[in-house]
Amino acid sequence: MSVVAWIAVGSLAAWVWLLLGQGFFWRTDQRLPIKRRPTGHARVEPEPGTWPRVAVVVPARDEAEVLPLSLPSLLVQDYPGEAEIVLVDDGSTDGTGKLAGELAARYGGLPLTVTSPGEPEPGWTGKLWALRHGIALARARGTGHGSGPEFLLLTDADIAHEPDSLRLLVASAVGSDLDLVSQMARLRVASGWERLVVPAFVYFFAQLYPFRWINRRRRPLATAAAGGCVLLRTETAERAGVPESIRQAVIDDVSLARAVRRVGGRIWLGLADRVDSVRPYPHLGDLWRMVSRSAYAQLRHNPLVLAGTVAGLAVVYLAPPVALAAGLFGGDAVAGWAGGLAWAVMAGTYVPMLRYYRQPLWLAPTLPFTALLYLLMTVDSAVQHYRGRGAAWKGRTYSRPEAAPDR
Repeated sequence: MSVVAWIAVGSLAAWVWLLLGQGFFWRTDQRLPIKRRPTGHARVEPEPGTWPRVAVVVPARDEAEVLPLSLPSLLVQDYPGEAEIVLVDDGSTDGTGKLAGELAARYGGLPLTVTSPGEPEPGWTGKLWALRHGIALARARGTGHGSGPEFLLLTDADIAHEPDSLRLLVASAVGSDLDLVSQMARLRVASGWERLVVPAFVYFFAQLYPFRWINRRRRPLATAAAGGCVLLRTETAERAGVPESIRQAVIDDVSLARAVRRVGGRIWLGLADRVDSVRPYPHLGDLWRMVSRSAYAQLRHNPLVLAGTVAGLAVVYLAPPVALAAGLFGGDAVAGWAGGLAWAVMAGTYVPMLRYYRQPLWLAPTLPFTALLYLLMTVDSAVQHYRGRGAAWKGRTYSRPEAAPDR
């Protein structure tokens, strides 16, 4: 067989493994409410008799554009227990803090406190510095009222929640005895580039961190969370020493999940039906910066891991269409059928994610092109890192950030 044929066969074998052996990552059924089957019949965990107190902590830096779409959804949460919102204005220059106060006065609902921690101390990323300040304030205010919050909802300023979102999160955490419940918010898909890139972003994340594995206690090494929407038990956060123990992490959601797992915490991660990101990424450049700012940190700034990742992406995603072309136009029959089958399996595993995002299924065969874009974004992330511009976000650059500290 030709070299192309051997690569195509290898790619097909990889896709058979991914289809059956990678935690069925391509399925999109890990969602709230959590269903248990103790006797063979599905049932949903009941709501708690007494609803715990919750503090919602929102780190925000220059978010005046999206705040009118997200903050009101938190203010009007239909939650039966006590809850409050702490918005941490992280050095904004666009009036984020003032706008938050105006929105609270207009919509009412849950009490809102706006605070600012000042510039981060050395060794802290901006978001985790803001979360540290917000969590400390929420606990101090709770102590003044007799008891601190039992749960913390850590949610980004660009995340909008349906009115029952908090209720559903807390019911799931209490009913299933979970320490961390995280939902990957449904990202905005409106422009052509968003349709091409965004569903694949979630698909690749699920492939790297299969949700089913994460949600099983028997697989402690499978650990991740989605930072836009995390419900965290306060007592577990204290035992795990977060956010102090992960203060340098750029990929803070995975680091948080690992810290919780290290102290024996139970975690759950799934796709959201009632939590949405309202941040627009209308142009390829916007999406490129979103991915490239942390891609090399995910690889722990290791050139060898980068080389392996590039080679893996090329064999798994790019080789199938190349091999099919070699079969159709070059007469290489083995390369053609192996590449075609691999491409078909690849497209088939992408269909559930496209359905979840309500996108046309003809986008499924375009996954190799999208994978090429992600390969280039990852390489660019490494280039920017070595130029001293890695992990740049809203005026801050973390030259050598941690991906997910093990300490």
